[in-house]
Amino acid sequence: MYQRRQAILPPLMDPISLTPADRLLAGIDLALRSLTGTPRAARPLPTGALPAASLDDAARRESGALMRVNHVGEVCAQALYSAQALATPNAALRRQFAKAAAEETDHLAWTAERLRQLGARPSLLNPLWYLGAFGIGLVAGRMGDAASLGFVVETERQVEQHLGSHLERLPAGDLASRAIVGQMKADEAGHALAAENAGAARLPWPVRTAMRAAGRVMTTTAHYI
Repeated sequence: MYQRRQAILPPLMDPISLTPADRLLAGIDLALRSLTGTPRAARPLPTGALPAASLDDAARRESGALMRVNHVGEVCAQALYSAQALATPNAALRRQFAKAAAEETDHLAWTAERLRQLGARPSLLNPLWYLGAFGIGLVAGRMGDAASLGFVVETERQVEQHLGSHLERLPAGDLASRAIVGQMKADEAGHALAAENAGAARLPWPVRTAMRAAGRVMTTTAHYI
């Protein structure tokens, strides 16, 4: 189990002391650490004292595939929050992104550890997912704070629904994966609510539809690759 440790927040999230150039360099560092490093969680794995489950090969493969998809989602979350923090001049909003990003780092560490436990690998396309999510985050951030927050709300709502579907699909005996996904789902709902309270604008339905379509492509591909 992960021990409780201080989260290492990306330096680019510091809203006061760093210049935009500093935050850009820190964003590059974050990308490298997200894709090649071992993430460290501030919170322990949500599995607690759950007994070790004995999964057959089919159940283990299914759990591994679903947790790989969830891991990809957390890689994308690192990119999205990093890009949106870079794009906004609003220090208070960067602080909000920092808080959400810290919880997403926990998710990244939890899913990476669960993949290891299941004997499954991360997606081979993680660099592509990160690059695409970073670009989307920059575009969202450049549209203004209200639209950027609206993008957070829609993203987190879709992720929350996606995690709910995984709770239905995960093998009943895989209590560890189910505990992790359940906590992630609760955290994502909190991120969406915080963005709404901060003044998020509702995105037009064509944008929401396009986001759902892109999400389906990512989750379907990451399930296998």
